[in-house]
Amino acid sequence: MLKAIRNLDYTIILCQDVAAMKRFYHELLGFPLYRDFGNWVELQVGASLLTLRERGAGYDGVREHDGPAPQDGTSALQLAFRVTPAEVDSCFSELRQKDVTILLPPTNQASGHRTLFFKDPENNVLEIYADL
Repeated sequence: MLKAIRNLDYTIILCQDVAAMKRFYHELLGFPLYRDFGNWVELQVGASLLTLRERGAGYDGVREHDGPAPQDGTSALQLAFRVTPAEVDSCFSELRQKDVTILLPPTNQASGHRTLFFKDPENNVLEIYADL
């Protein structure tokens, strides 16, 4: 690893529909809006930023490598958000009330995690988990 690297600052999700993804992450999940440039939206998640970028709208020399969107029903990535064990269940209740697609309800895993899996509007897999 390069010794100068000390922190993961932001993660970018390449999006087909930035507005729909912003509604999901900002309005439904409640992540605070940091900056909004239309086709580039930054949301605060703890000490990091979760960035939504329109596929094909990045910097010259980079956007050309975005590649095609995943096929319908498949995901491009998985993100995991850590909470307390009790919060896994309360998050599950909130997500169900908001009609979010649940992939796996709260489950105690052999790995020592309590997990909850669901999808965002573009089929990315999201996990809320806690150490047991």
